[in-house]
Amino acid sequence: MAVEALFREFVQALDYEKDMRRWKHVGKVLSEPEPKVGHTIRTEVWRKNKSILWHYPAKQKKYGIPLFFVYSLFNKPYILDIAPKVSVMEGLTNRGYDVYLLDWGTPGYEDKNIGLDTYIQKYLRQAVRRALRHSGADELTLVGYCLGGTIASIYASIAEEPIKNLIAATVPIDFSTMVGPDKWAEGLRNGDINIDRFIEVYGNVPSSYVEAIFQAVTTPIYFSHYASLLNRADDEKYVDKWRRMNKWTSDHVSFAGEAFKQLINDLFIENKLVKGELIIENKTADLKNIKSNLLVISSSKDQLVLEAQSLPIMDLVSSKDKTYKIVEAGHVSLALTGLFAIVIDEWASTRSKLL
Repeated sequence: MAVEALFREFVQALDYEKDMRRWKHVGKVLSEPEPKVGHTIRTEVWRKNKSILWHYPAKQKKYGIPLFFVYSLFNKPYILDIAPKVSVMEGLTNRGYDVYLLDWGTPGYEDKNIGLDTYIQKYLRQAVRRALRHSGADELTLVGYCLGGTIASIYASIAEEPIKNLIAATVPIDFSTMVGPDKWAEGLRNGDINIDRFIEVYGNVPSSYVEAIFQAVTTPIYFSHYASLLNRADDEKYVDKWRRMNKWTSDHVSFAGEAFKQLINDLFIENKLVKGELIIENKTADLKNIKSNLLVISSSKDQLVLEAQSLPIMDLVSSKDKTYKIVEAGHVSLALTGLFAIVIDEWASTRSKLL
């Protein structure tokens, strides 16, 4: 009898019509065309191979020091301009900043020999010089997100160009700690997983493999958003946000083979950046060479880059003005919600030249 009572309560708790509407909404969401991204006005000012330097002009220019964004090599940077009102680019241009963004593009097989050295010296350095020339500014603020923060920090340590401020968000610096399956870390460090051989076969890391890596690292979180969609499929605002996020997480880029080898061998296995032993085109990328004003941002709910990976940079640089800030956000939601623009402005506004 007790079992029958529980069953009756369960059946009564079901709302058949509501559940059918919810599933119908889910089917509609998954079958609709992909949402439009990239809403903020921008112009191309420089191009090299697949990489493009974009300029997002300030609505009413307030500061004389532009912001220069360096994004990760793993993903497409449109997460920074994902939707109106929450766009990082829109938020910053509305606050009076000229913004530049280096979009690395998607490497083809012919780009397999592009390494971190080339990306930093032949792409990033030239793009920074072009931004300085285009803006007419004497110096700039370098902003790096995730692996883009690592690349920006490496560049800042050997840069000849005038970098007034360095902002590194959710940035892996100390690679002795890794998020993901322990067996991966063990296999890479003891040589059971041979990245060099993998690159010899494939040339680049295919985008499907990049997506698989992130799935493995973030499971079950990677798949839980489908359950969230089912529960909130009748919430239009949530669905719009979900669709944009789902588009971005399924839109990975391939990773240039030589750069991936350096990432794994020099940074992850050897941890050369923290040790001050990383060589970029015959220059030692020692973080103690960085004297720019520094802001490091960590997200309290970050599942990809832990605070322990970011915090060491605070003791490794020579900057006198340095700030470490923890925000209530996840690795991606920092940009997805527009919070990143607010945090940047709070800090950079007092370290940029007012016009």
